[in-house]
Amino acid sequence: MKVFVFLLVILAAHAKVFERCELARALKASGMSGYEGISLGDWVCLTRWESSYNTAATNHNTDGSTDYGIFQINSRYWCHDEHTPGRTSNGCEINCSQLLSNDISLSVNCAKIIARKQGISAWYGWRYHCQNQDVSQYIAGCGL
Repeated sequence: MKVFVFLLVILAAHAKVFERCELARALKASGMSGYEGISLGDWVCLTRWESSYNTAATNHNTDGSTDYGIFQINSRYWCHDEHTPGRTSNGCEINCSQLLSNDISLSVNCAKIIARKQGISAWYGWRYHCQNQDVSQYIAGCGL
């Protein structure tokens, strides 16, 4: 456990917190605009409320699982860590620590898998803060 906490501290020291438009451009370049019918504004809104655009964000859940990275991808269903109790799925076939990278390509790939299988409503941050809202503000002024 101490090693895990130490690694999270190290990763947090190297965290990238994107600016809103910087992330919007990166997500667009990664093919997220319109992916599975989901607007770029929705993706940027989702990441704002899930991680505050922080690649090293983590959240420990009451079931013992952890959410990782800019999309807050859950260790019980989508990635593997060695700390989540019980049965896990690893639907993205990735180690959760890889989702904490400043290079968001693996996080984007996993988010696409989640969106393809469950839609954007899989993310609580999107449901509570972005659904049925005008999300154009999240890409406004970005020149996209």
